[in-house]
Amino acid sequence: MNPPAVEELIESELEDADATVTYARDEHDDDHLAATVVSPAFDGLPLVQQHQLVYDALDDHMTTDIHALELSTYTPEEYDEVDA
Repeated sequence: MNPPAVEELIESELEDADATVTYARDEHDDDHLAATVVSPAFDGLPLVQQHQLVYDALDDHMTTDIHALELSTYTPEEYDEVDA
């Protein structure tokens, strides 16, 4: 899957999500991706559960199309602090 397709899938499955997906290494290693996902759905959840929400959104693609995913998740408030 290419980064825009992964972004669209995450954003369609998670409440008010904003996903930014890139190739983790380079475009020739297209099954290793890096994603930053910002969503209010993560509010109050531990990191493991936040990541599980993203994996659930990607469903079978995590076992068929994506070999590895470097994942960073934030609530909008957390992201505002990191981005400042």
